[in-house]
Amino acid sequence: MSATTRTVLITGTSSGIGLAVAVAAARAGWRSIATLRDTTRADALREAAAEAGIELDIRALDVTDETSVAAAVDGVIADHGRLDAVVNNAGAGHLGTLENDSLADIRDVMEVNFFGVLSVSKAALPHLRTTGGRLITVTSVGGVVGQPFNEAYCAAKFAVEGYMESLAPVARTQGVHVSVVEPGAVDSKFVSNIGIDLDVDVSVAADPYSDTLRHYINRTADQFLDGSAQTPAAAAEAVMEVLNADRPKFRVQTSDWARTFVSTKLADLDGSAVHGVTDAWVG
Repeated sequence: MSATTRTVLITGTSSGIGLAVAVAAARAGWRSIATLRDTTRADALREAAAEAGIELDIRALDVTDETSVAAAVDGVIADHGRLDAVVNNAGAGHLGTLENDSLADIRDVMEVNFFGVLSVSKAALPHLRTTGGRLITVTSVGGVVGQPFNEAYCAAKFAVEGYMESLAPVARTQGVHVSVVEPGAVDSKFVSNIGIDLDVDVSVAADPYSDTLRHYINRTADQFLDGSAQTPAAAAEAVMEVLNADRPKFRVQTSDWARTFVSTKLADLDGSAVHGVTDAWVG
């Protein structure tokens, strides 16, 4: 099978890592199916494709709508005849803590970041079995290390990692490679899309946690000011390594910072090392 015939479906490609992966995959010779919930928000995607001189197959896919997921996957098979890889990238951040979040808020985070991943993966797996393909999910270092005021988001990412880690050996018996890719801070629209009004939400809605939340936000903002945040293109390189590897690893981090951070947890038998780091984040 030549590289030009391989087909990859990527979710959440309106910006950030998803957009970068869609472009990088097409550059590498993959037939790149770039999906996003609302195709009227595909201007940046089209501009990036034009600048790179590549073609993208842009389609609508809402990971929280099973009908939309089925239509997108079935459409790819009908038009291209095969599916060799899926990159589950669509996700949504959430800033809050249990006492101030509603259960509906938490369920919404799980719908996008966990059940949405499962919905796309379930629809794709029969076709990936046919091609001996790969199922890649962009999770987060927050899928390994729980982080203050990210309880719902980290819970969803923990769930994804646990599910995929459990699925991987089963899928391998059918010739499908399952991997998770763990970015740290990425300089993209992901943070701004969380939708929190810092001036209002920190001072009012966060009581009695306002001082603690502001400390956390200031610490997090510093990551984007000191240059430690990756570009989406740099993070996408790790996804492409998994996509093109003959024998992809299950867990891959996108930077040295991410590898160091995740290793704290993976070697932390009693939890004290992780909390030694994150306690400082909230003062």
